[in-house]
This record gives sequence, C-alpha cells and structure tokens, in this order.
Amino acid sequence: MNQPPVVEWTEADEARCARWRSENGAPPPRRIVIADDRTKADDAYKLACEGTALLWRGDFHNARQLLTAMARRIDRRPRKAPPADVTQAFHLHRAAQNQRARILGMLLVPLDASLAVPLHRAPDVREACARAYGPAEPAGDEASGTAEGGDPTASLVSLRELLGLIGANEWRRKGVEIPALGGDRIHPHYGVFSPARGEYVDLVAEAPLPSQELAFDIGTGTGVLAAVLARRGVRRIVATDQDPRALACARENTQRLGVAGQVEVVEADLFPAGRAPLVVCNPPWVPAKPTSPVEHAVYDPGNRMLHGFLGGLGDHLTPGGEGWLILSDFAEHLGLRPHAALLDAFAASGLTVLGRLDITPRHPRARDTSDPLHVARAAEVTSLWRLGLAAGGTADSR
Repeated sequence: MNQPPVVEWTEADEARCARWRSENGAPPPRRIVIADDRTKADDAYKLACEGTALLWRGDFHNARQLLTAMARRIDRRPRKAPPADVTQAFHLHRAAQNQRARILGMLLVPLDASLAVPLHRAPDVREACARAYGPAEPAGDEASGTAEGGDPTASLVSLRELLGLIGANEWRRKGVEIPALGGDRIHPHYGVFSPARGEYVDLVAEAPLPSQELAFDIGTGTGVLAAVLARRGVRRIVATDQDPRALACARENTQRLGVAGQVEVVEADLFPAGRAPLVVCNPPWVPAKPTSPVEHAVYDPGNRMLHGFLGGLGDHLTPGGEGWLILSDFAEHLGLRPHAALLDAFAASGLTVLGRLDITPRHPRARDTSDPLHVARAAEVTSLWRLGLAAGGTADSR
C-alpha cells in the first residue's frame, strides 16, 4: 500500500509534520493554523473559506460544535432559485455539495500512532479508524516527524471524515434490517454501499426465478442480493466485485447469514468465468463522477458498468437464461441518460426485454420539497429489467 502523504505546519514556533489521511483523496492543506476552544466560529469559517485548515487542539466536543456552527454559516448563505433546467440544477447541486464538503473538511483533528484522538473528551475511534485505514502501526514506526518532541500527532484527518468513520462503524455494528431476508441484517463495511434504501432488494425478492441452479451476482457490494437469491433457493451463486472492502464485506455477511455454502465470492471486474441461467446486476445509476469511495455505488462516469454489463451479458447467459438489470431512472429525470439510450443499449447488445418490475422510492428525500432535485426524486422509479437474448444472440450450449 502507498503511504499517506505528509502535511507540514508550524506550531509553537516549531516545524511539525504528520501523515495526511483522506478517504476521498483530498490533497493535504497548504496552510494550517492552530485552533482551540477560544476560536470563534466566524473566524474559523472565514479561514476555511480561504483555504486555511484549522488543526484542533482543544476539547473534542467543542470541535464538533464548531463544525456544526460552520455548517450553519454555509447553509444560511443566500441561495439562488434553482434553474428550470434540471440537468443544470443537478450540476449546481453537486458543485455546492463539493464546496460545502471542502469548507467543512478544513477543520482537522490529530490521530496518534494507535489511531486514537489525543484530545480531551474524545471518543475511542481506534476501531473505526482501523477498519477504514488499516491497523495501527507497530511501536517504533516513524509515524511523525515530531514524536521525539512529545507531540502525539502521527496523522491528521478532517473532523468531518472522522465523524463519518464513526457513523459507518455504528452501521457495521448494528447492521441494516432487510425485510426480504426475513428481518435479518446486513452489516455494511466502511466504503461499501449500505442497502438502507432497499427497494431494489425487494424487486430481486419478488421477480420470478428462471432457474434455481446457478446465478451470478455482478458487483455484489455487501452481498445482499446474493443472500436473497440463496434464501430463495438458488443452489449456487457466484458473487463478484473488484473492491477489496466489498469482497470482505460480502464474505462476512454471507457467513453471518448462513448462506456461505451457496455463495462463492470472487474478485472480478464484472463477470466470472462461464455462463449462468440468471445474471443479476445493480449498477450505479447516475453517470457522474464520484467524489468518495462509497459514491462509486451511485455515480458511474460514462455508464461504464452499465454498458459493460449489457455488452458482456450475452456471453455469460445459458440458452433461455435471463439477465436482471436493476436500475433507477433518476438519471433520466435529470437529463443525464435518455430513456431511449437505455433501450438502444439493449438492442446493441443483442438483448430483448422479457418483462419489467417497477417500484417507487420510499426514502424521505422523495417527499422533501425543499430539495433542489425534488422533481426528479419524486418521479423516480426503480426497475428490474428481465433481459434475454434476442433472436440471433450469442448464447450457445457450451
């Protein structure tokens, strides 16, 4: 693994340095000043807007309050009415989200070599950090350029990211209840998309199975769809992913749910070797650039995974088999992917539509009229497309 980059600053007239941690790939801040319990929210907000990071040396709870105060200052800035063009509204919304994340990401906290936060009243974050960053370094590793001076700082991380790690670790501990699994829970790992919004899971639980012999689950993530298929009686499922976190997560969940004997989790970019009578895929549904690891489950530049699945499906279906494409039409309502383009992609891949199951969203944002993308969210439908080979397709008896 590549070592995190080093960030430098001056504190108490001494040059300091530490490793920089950022899961979304944000570059190390160029300028850092020290902040503590005396720092005013207006001053912190102004510095962050100017690109200056604040390294917190005060009480941890006060740092959280400062972050909340900075967020309030962002949210109360005058906003222009959203443009009538929904595509432009989407891009402006994404830009505003990114700017908000950049400003709030300027409040930093230290981590010591054990991945603990050496601040008063700080919670124990070592488990959460280890699950995201890997295990703490052994004693004696050169984690900080100032360790010999008594400074416990081994690395710096934005408080906003750290709070995200804590929240993700709680999701992993508690799990997400899945009605399609009889109320059993899926435990998402950090950076793996959580099935908290479960409409697509219900579709897989309800669609008529073409076979119970074998299924491929492409881009398995937490393994939730593989587990649903196993509970429905599919005797063997090959679940693929190329993200190490997702592979570990899927293996853990299938083991916990007692279906590991039916589910084989393998590393692959899309398809495993061979053919199956059922091939399932729930690709990212918005063709835009992700800005964090977990966003790869939602944003897919150029519809790479969608087109990869459709283009390769014919070579991995047995005769009479079905490919299940689970896809939201949110991108269509945003003007990012015309509906006709999806149908054209089916035809270009030698596929025909055998049937379709639809479901509307149940999440609160679909009813939030203050959301700048409310019109698109309210109109969204998630579909399970049952695809088969058109006449003259590529499947054979091999």
